[in-house]
Amino acid sequence: MSEPRTPGIVDPAASDPEVLPQGGSSSLADGEWHRMHPLTPLFKGGLALIVVAGIVITNMRDRVIGWLVNIFAPGELENDAVDYGGADPLNWVVENNLILIALLGVLGLVVVLIAIFWLVWRFQQFRITGDHVEVRKGMIFRSHRRAPLDRVQGVNLTRPFPARIIGLAKLEVVGAGNDANVPLEYLATSRAESVRADILRLASGARAAREQARTGAAPTRTRAEFVGSVNAGVSGLIEGVDLADVAPESVVKIPTGRLIGSQLIHALLWLVFFGLISLAVMITALIGMRADGDDNAEIRIAMLGIGLGMGVPMIVAAVGITWAQISKSLRYSIAPTPDGVRITYGLLTTVTETIPPGRIFGVEVTQSLLWRPFGWWTIKINRMSGKSAAQQQSGNAQQFNVVLPVGKRADVERVLALILPDAPASDIPLVWEHGILGPVAGDPYKTIPSRARWRRPLSWKRHGYALTEFGVLLRRGTVWRKLAVFPLARLQGVSISQGPIDRMQRVSGGQVHSITGPISGGLSGLERDDAIALLDGVSRAAALAASRDQTHRWGAYAAAPPAR
Repeated sequence: MSEPRTPGIVDPAASDPEVLPQGGSSSLADGEWHRMHPLTPLFKGGLALIVVAGIVITNMRDRVIGWLVNIFAPGELENDAVDYGGADPLNWVVENNLILIALLGVLGLVVVLIAIFWLVWRFQQFRITGDHVEVRKGMIFRSHRRAPLDRVQGVNLTRPFPARIIGLAKLEVVGAGNDANVPLEYLATSRAESVRADILRLASGARAAREQARTGAAPTRTRAEFVGSVNAGVSGLIEGVDLADVAPESVVKIPTGRLIGSQLIHALLWLVFFGLISLAVMITALIGMRADGDDNAEIRIAMLGIGLGMGVPMIVAAVGITWAQISKSLRYSIAPTPDGVRITYGLLTTVTETIPPGRIFGVEVTQSLLWRPFGWWTIKINRMSGKSAAQQQSGNAQQFNVVLPVGKRADVERVLALILPDAPASDIPLVWEHGILGPVAGDPYKTIPSRARWRRPLSWKRHGYALTEFGVLLRRGTVWRKLAVFPLARLQGVSISQGPIDRMQRVSGGQVHSITGPISGGLSGLERDDAIALLDGVSRAAALAASRDQTHRWGAYAAAPPAR
């Protein structure tokens, strides 16, 4: 339903943005303002408001009932308090023929809540033009957020557990900046998927969405459509995520047993860590009690108390951390789509994010020592999340940087091919044989010289870099193997540094600069000449790669007709 501009909200577009006169595939990408789903206020704080109101009314029911009686039947009570004489409040209401008053009170409360929710819903709108995605909301404190389409870093579709049952989803347009995301919450799941496709298609530079001959306003949801969305939401909890729009053989999935096993290994590390802390505390207490001359019975009771007091909370914390990681990664899948790489994960709350080509700034393959016997690896990326600095530290935000929670070599190769499609085949040996599994004979990586091995006693033979026409590869770690790839076209810069001890040993440190993320680009102890070669080589190659890069408007080039 189209809506005129609300008075009091300033439209910052002095000149109207480019409008899509014929709409996109969802018929919502038409440049007009549209409202969110009518149930949006309920899932954006309405449920919490109802719960809080219920708690308050329950704790103050005597006063509430007395207040309502004095309003509708003045003079019946001497004061606002009600004396039930030990009877149940509901029975007291029935016995005193106050059912109508009670029902009127409940009805009034419901009407007030509905009126509040309706007003909140009326002031939440969005529109999609040829240049921006915009959201405006608020009655008293108003806000207007805008995300330029050519700066879109991805589109996330989240289905929180309660909203998922009703068939609703939250769409979040990831912008290029700090706290730059534009959320569209909530839309019907099918409509949210269509809007996501339109946003990605427009961001890609393709004009197909503007040329489709679609007319008319956005369709309203009928009762049958609502029931169908609820059925689909419930079925999704059982069947998992629908990836019918991608080729089945292109989908990478993780066996549940492998996922649980990998997290249990991490849980074992937490338990060992907590156990060592508890043991240290118990030994310290034991020494102190022995020095004070306490008898054995008192010592045993004290040790038992310390063990239970520290052990139970630590076990609960380890179990909670492990379950949180498992539930977030269950039903994981990754697959290519025309709009980018689609990653889906989550057991109850399902998140589907689409990362367009050219929005990945760094990739790192890692393997812990405990995973090595099983041949398991994990892959993380550096990407613009559009979240604030505080939000980026949360576990949910960090989950967006994991594209493969755990996988074998075949899974890693397929995922790398999806997220780095432009990487040449000649770089594969640098990633695997020389990189992740290296060093081997004929190692092309520039590493720490033997005179500076004290800087990395265990990994000095691995710690180094390799430069190709596609990117910079950093190989680090022996106990925790790491191989990072930074595409040159999206590199933010490179620097080298040298302190007084470095000058004495004729070595230098290096830093490959990327956006904020879990992957760092630090190197230490490089040969001075190798560090200078890194600086000069990256400077020239990055400028050339950036001039050739077309991934920021991927659809425009993919759809462009061949030159004659």
